[in-house]
Amino acid sequence: MTRTVFVCFLAMFTLAPATLGQAVKEQQPPAPLQAPAAPASTPQAMDSEYRKFDEMLTFLRARNAKQYVITSPKGIDESTYVTLGGIEQWVTVRGEDRDNPVLLLLHGGPGDVTNPWSFMLFAPWEKHFTVVQWDERGAGRTLRKNGPGIAPTITIDRMVQDGIELAEYLRKRLHKEKIIFVGHSFGSILGVKMARAKPEFFYAYVGTGQVSDSPVKNYAATYEALLKKAKALGDPRAIEELNRIGPPPYSSGEGYRVQWKWANAFEGANAFIYATLGLALVTPGYSVQDINDSGDGQMLSAERLVPQTQSIGPAELGLEFSIPVFVFQGEEDFTTSTALAQHYVASVKAPRKEFVAIKGGHFAVFMHSDQFLQELLTRVRPLAVSH
Repeated sequence: MTRTVFVCFLAMFTLAPATLGQAVKEQQPPAPLQAPAAPASTPQAMDSEYRKFDEMLTFLRARNAKQYVITSPKGIDESTYVTLGGIEQWVTVRGEDRDNPVLLLLHGGPGDVTNPWSFMLFAPWEKHFTVVQWDERGAGRTLRKNGPGIAPTITIDRMVQDGIELAEYLRKRLHKEKIIFVGHSFGSILGVKMARAKPEFFYAYVGTGQVSDSPVKNYAATYEALLKKAKALGDPRAIEELNRIGPPPYSSGEGYRVQWKWANAFEGANAFIYATLGLALVTPGYSVQDINDSGDGQMLSAERLVPQTQSIGPAELGLEFSIPVFVFQGEEDFTTSTALAQHYVASVKAPRKEFVAIKGGHFAVFMHSDQFLQELLTRVRPLAVSH
């Protein structure tokens, strides 16, 4: 199954369980691009071509390892399995100064690990934070280590507890009273629940691609936003297709695929999604196996977790917090509604809360990581360094 089916906004926690299976079954490959026919290759020639390609990737990984190495005296660069919830889970820790605040990223998907491709994007963050990434239960290298037999344990409640155990581990390992954490997309569900369960572990919670209401309301809101955008752009094809499917819910996967298609297009996300595959091929210490692990993890995680998200609304996410809550949302997020996220923050009670619309859509934290970093430095980091 290609990454385009199960990336964060395609598998998406908001898809009804029955529809998810139908959408996957009905997925049809796009029409092939018209291009001159390539000369036929023998198996031997293809093997030689791939060996040469692999040699180039090996060279690029080695070059990137040198370029992005942490050399500062107080720096840290650790990649290891940590026992969380009774199983070993993959965790990476990178930063140029151990005295900096710790920032834990909860990836989306579900199962869409960021470790294999984000090294370049987060390098500037590592000057100001010790950045921690975690392949959550059932995803990436955590799935590789434990196998699909852990499927029955892949629940939201269990993963929230895993995250709390990880936060406790990081506090002890890095000698910090508290940490900051960022939840993206599905990870924002875990994030708000962790914030409410163990507020004493955290300086602040930051959501992005924030899940803010039930799947039914989210799809309805994003449909209206997509149609409004299509009309503003004067895009006849988008208008025709969106009018044809009408507002959700849908009886088949076709309606959801049309929404995903235009969410991608209007957010400018397609180039980013494909670029992550290229980055994954040249990430130091990673390989094609990690791309396969990511795909397997997204499929298994969607199967287990999507049904568990169907009744999650504002009350289930939580409306009262005892730590500061920030949401840095893409101003045109057609996947997890920007309008609903803003309304959710307005409804929340917290000692401090802020909703900030930044450039981009659902993947703003990655596609506009520089602006996201500036918001972290301006609004969130001071909460940690003042202690």
